[in-house]
Amino acid sequence: MQAEYGAPGITALEAWFALLDRLRPADLETQLREVNDFFNRRVRWLDDIDIWGQEDFWATPLETLGRGQGDCEDFTIAKYVTLKELDVAEDELRLIYVRARIGRSSITQAHMVLGYYETPATDPLVLDNLVPSITRGSQRTDLDPLFSFNGRGLWAVGSSQSRADPVARLSRWRRVIDRMQQQGFIQGE
Repeated sequence: MQAEYGAPGITALEAWFALLDRLRPADLETQLREVNDFFNRRVRWLDDIDIWGQEDFWATPLETLGRGQGDCEDFTIAKYVTLKELDVAEDELRLIYVRARIGRSSITQAHMVLGYYETPATDPLVLDNLVPSITRGSQRTDLDPLFSFNGRGLWAVGSSQSRADPVARLSRWRRVIDRMQQQGFIQGE
């Protein structure tokens, strides 16, 4: 990490470890809020082409923190992995691919957020890098969900039952999981 990202990368990683230590005994609401805030404050949004020289690259939390930059997928992946590290059940977390309306216009763009589901059919709490407050999905009228996934399933809009293996169907997800395993902070999904 030091050779690749320098002292700022080490500082960011140390702050992440301190966050994990501090939040382990905390209640779920505090964990969700502080994880969302940590990445929203610490990571600067930038397009993948400007960070990685690629149109669409999904970074691991180490890569995102090391650079201090990321796009929506990077924020979402980092929050997902951090909450899993805090023992939030994977079945309660989903990365949600949405169409986001920009301002009051009808212009939309692809976007990703993290959803926390108390049960599979519950209206999720949405953790986002565009809107800092955590709100219910039904209150986010600027987001149109397309599909969601985690390490165990892939869901179509409106379905509470997984239809496919996300690792087999989503190549970028598979690649980021492979890199996280190589970096040694997740076990095989």
